[in-house]
Amino acid sequence: MKFNLKNSYIIAAVVVLIVLLLFGNRMFVILDPGERGVIFRPYTTGLDKDNVYTEGFHILAPWNEMFVYNVKEQQREETMDVLDKNGLSITMDVTVRFNPTYLKIGFLHERFGVNFINTLVVPEVRSSVRQVAGRYTAEEIYSTKRSEVENSIITETKEVLSENFIDMKALLIRSINLPPQIKSAIEEKLKTEQEALAYTFRLEREKSEAERKRIEAQGISDYNRIISASLTDKILKQRGIEATLELANSPNSKIVVVGSGKDGLPLILGNN
Repeated sequence: MKFNLKNSYIIAAVVVLIVLLLFGNRMFVILDPGERGVIFRPYTTGLDKDNVYTEGFHILAPWNEMFVYNVKEQQREETMDVLDKNGLSITMDVTVRFNPTYLKIGFLHERFGVNFINTLVVPEVRSSVRQVAGRYTAEEIYSTKRSEVENSIITETKEVLSENFIDMKALLIRSINLPPQIKSAIEEKLKTEQEALAYTFRLEREKSEAERKRIEAQGISDYNRIISASLTDKILKQRGIEATLELANSPNSKIVVVGSGKDGLPLILGNN
């Protein structure tokens, strides 16, 4: 009896060892920081979309499978040829930063699989860039409405990716390259427009300065007219007397003859 029990233990241990050797890689899964996992149970409930496994050690039944997703922020750089509103070819370099929505890994896996970057992110970025670029001219994309173009691309790309369980963190247009002759024509036009604006600014500034001087001269003229109208003979004599009295207090004044000057004003005689 003891012998049979011992043999049973040995047989069980051998079976366990064989199972571990054959299925160990499938039964024990370690998720690193920045990783999430979803389980596929082929013989029972299928893909478990609602339960997302976080970092750490996990034990699975050997017939089940865990799909591991990197949920860290990732980056892709794309160079693409697009057509503007008039059919002109433009080359654009775009960078997009994103990560899968943590709690929606199961839904992402069901719809796109682990290769979601190539089947979802890149195609949608390219599609949004082409659609937005097709609404503007090369000049608007290259210079006058570049910020508006970039914002439109960001908004439309972020919306479509979020609907498919991707959080887009940023989208940057690194460069916009036009055919040399088109680029030169646009830059020459912009230069001419800037020179015209500068000339208009100088004219406006000179007009403003001329208007300022006219107003200043008018003010001085009005002031003199008002003063002249208010200076009567009596006021002038009073001001003359006040000035004479001040001069009389000066150490250089010697003799003050009151009423001896012209118009009866005081007369000062003698200086050092």
